[in-house]
Amino acid sequence: MASRIEDYALIGDTHTAALVGRDGSIDWYCVPRFDSAACFAALLGTQDNGRWLLAPKDEVRKTSRRYRDGTLILETEYRTEGGTATVIDWMPPHDTNIDLIRLVVGIKGQVRMAMELIIRFDYGWVVPWVRRRDGLLEALAGPDALDLRTDIKLEGKGFSTVAEFTVTEGQEIPFVLTWRPSHGAPPERIDARRALAETETWWRGWSGRCTYQGPWREAVLRSLITLKALTYAPTGGIVAAVTTSLPEWIGGVRNWDYRYCWVRDATFTLYALLLAGYQDEARAWREWLLRAAAGNPSELQIMYGLSGERRLLEYNLDWLPGYEGSAPVRVGNAASQQFQLDVYGEIMDSAHIARRSGIEPNEMAWEFQRQLLEFLESAWERPDEGIWEVRGPRRHFTHSKVMAWVGVDRAIKAIERFGRSGPLDRWKAVRHRIHEQVCREGYDPERGAFMQYYGAAQVDASALMIPLVGFLPATDPRMVATVKRIEQELVEHGFVKRYEPQPSVDGLPPGEGSFLTCTFWLADNLALMGHQKRALDLFARLLDIRNDVGLLAEEYDPVSGRQLGNFPQALSHISLINTAYNLTRCAEKSAEDRPAAAAPVQQHPRAE
Repeated sequence: MASRIEDYALIGDTHTAALVGRDGSIDWYCVPRFDSAACFAALLGTQDNGRWLLAPKDEVRKTSRRYRDGTLILETEYRTEGGTATVIDWMPPHDTNIDLIRLVVGIKGQVRMAMELIIRFDYGWVVPWVRRRDGLLEALAGPDALDLRTDIKLEGKGFSTVAEFTVTEGQEIPFVLTWRPSHGAPPERIDARRALAETETWWRGWSGRCTYQGPWREAVLRSLITLKALTYAPTGGIVAAVTTSLPEWIGGVRNWDYRYCWVRDATFTLYALLLAGYQDEARAWREWLLRAAAGNPSELQIMYGLSGERRLLEYNLDWLPGYEGSAPVRVGNAASQQFQLDVYGEIMDSAHIARRSGIEPNEMAWEFQRQLLEFLESAWERPDEGIWEVRGPRRHFTHSKVMAWVGVDRAIKAIERFGRSGPLDRWKAVRHRIHEQVCREGYDPERGAFMQYYGAAQVDASALMIPLVGFLPATDPRMVATVKRIEQELVEHGFVKRYEPQPSVDGLPPGEGSFLTCTFWLADNLALMGHQKRALDLFARLLDIRNDVGLLAEEYDPVSGRQLGNFPQALSHISLINTAYNLTRCAEKSAEDRPAAAAPVQQHPRAE
């Protein structure tokens, strides 16, 4: 059985990644890319679906782990009756080979160790042909091969490879697992200690560029490192998570493949990277976005593959039982073919932030944006599937209309502030019509809130985005009332749910945790409304639920105290970064306004 979601740590090389459990088992590893088939899939099945265990053979009295400062190098320390040993796990950033390296280090006394390597290509389905040659263990099947190098004696046991050995104080024992195409030659032996030093230098050089110096630097830096680890270096695309089908509720069916790049995350990502001083990464992300989205505006997708692929066909892996029985296990994502208005606003907003931040202009990009606006001028009146990618009927979702307004508003700003050409008066008229309609149809004065969609009887946490994009100030009475209604209806045990799931709306049975990004949005709103202490308390609560190495999934169950959904989730970490900056900014603003220490900040910096 797989570990709890929060018991995993992430290692990666900006091409792919692996999840390492506190018990020393690597239960998820897709290679050579994030979206490749897994060769270790025990996370969604059993150990027979593939894993790599490396841990003490005797009873462990205490386990502790950490990342080396400013890096993605994981150190797990095990204390046993006989002594203490550390397993160091990492993946060197590369241009050629993809290496996953594990180094066992004796710290004190003697520790008996056990290793079990079960390779199952194609998501735990294919048992490879294994042989020993030239001092390495070679496993291959179809297009894939994995080579293991170690000086420890290995033995075959059933359809796995095992080893037992003792590590003593001061001793270091490396294991290097390398992926290659099965038709290629085995890799040359590498020096694990040298690879460790080079990886540490690379990560510390990258993390040393972080410009944030506020009170939450540790949390912000860990989230930035996680975001970098979710970046596909060859293209600049950033995956939503490294996993597929981790459930939004244990035993539920809301299990989706997140190993793709969402257009919706574009502005949040760009904003976070630029705030922290990472212009190169922001530029690469913007360029990925423009390449992926190029084409007919009516065919804009909500997500794409790592290189901008459009066909993300969804199918089920019936041989995998799912995480704790949460079936089905899905590969691909059918939501890629949905129509969602908000992505047009996100592209325009991300372009606005790039221009505002000094990323060099691109005339081809502006021509593409003009085409988007010409489409949006009429398309904004269509119903869509909305931000939460419902699989029920299309509706006039309030958030979608707000983001359509954002798209037009940012185009107007491009003309007025940055000298772009376009039909200014016509776009201003469209912006006014959208704003007027949202305020008339999206806001229910009897219930005192912006509702999920026009005519809906329920609120939706996506309304918390309204002040963050500049549609209305947080202090507008309608927003104050909406936040109050969201707190009454969607906040449970201090965390915010997206909405109350209804089959008539989203086409799925109910059952999901609190959505962490929405909870960060609530903290942002509270700060903008002048409730600084409440915002700080909520942010502290969010920081407290990170796991022991600072990682967050998509959702959280405050009753059981368990993280839920795909892991680690880029949007959760992006939201942490942005909220930390927003709270820091609001605190600085309050200090400037003293003695009126609670003076609200009317405009969110994203919308300036």
